[in-house]
Amino acid sequence: MMLSLWLRRIARPVIVSTLLLSSGLAVASGLQVSPISLSLQAREKASGLTLSNSGNDVLHAQVRVYRWLQDEKGDQLTPSRGLLASPPMIEVKPGERQLIRIIRAKAPPQGTGAVEDAYRIAVDEIPVKSVNQTTGLQFALSYSLPVFVQPAGVTKTSPKLQWSTHLQSDGKAIKLRVSNSGNGRAQLSALSFVDTAGNSTVINPGLLGYVLPSATMNWTLKIPPSVLTTGGKFKVMMNGIQTTPDVTMGTSIR
Repeated sequence: MMLSLWLRRIARPVIVSTLLLSSGLAVASGLQVSPISLSLQAREKASGLTLSNSGNDVLHAQVRVYRWLQDEKGDQLTPSRGLLASPPMIEVKPGERQLIRIIRAKAPPQGTGAVEDAYRIAVDEIPVKSVNQTTGLQFALSYSLPVFVQPAGVTKTSPKLQWSTHLQSDGKAIKLRVSNSGNGRAQLSALSFVDTAGNSTVINPGLLGYVLPSATMNWTLKIPPSVLTTGGKFKVMMNGIQTTPDVTMGTSIR
């Protein structure tokens, strides 16, 4: 299942010990978050996330807000108070839920050429040793969920993408470059290439990533350059809709 979030499992030792790490035991987390992304209209001042605990122990978590930008180095997250999470620290008993309000703390984007704002909400479980646990590793979940704030005076935002591929100077890899001159983000997934004979090569079956407004993103494709030499076309899911983008083959780059 493809998710529009970043989810990582982090193993944190409850007791630092060589014997502990070699025991092979682990305690699974029960933290669940929904929905997996949020979009606030300009008129909306708040939305919400629901944190639930499907485990057997009390769950503790911290919720933080980051402004999300993209530059030549990729995704950049910086602490922000443009959105507020309330409460920022939670405790959820087994089988229970907790509503986290996501509150817009500043005016939405507005003016000529305004584009949607992008944030990420980090939900980090704080590992606490279970009363029933004597050894092993405790797994803590960490979620990073996208949140978008729509500009004022715009009924709908949409991306406008320019695609190009570039053969790296060593001739061993292809880099895909996607620029977005639209006023809304592009979520890209299920990227493949179909040659002129109809043969399909899956490049990335899941989420490739996002391209935010006024940003350019680069990905090194995990396929040999020879795949593209016979010609063909790319296929990709953009914001949930399959599309065949026009891709320009560029010059060699370093």
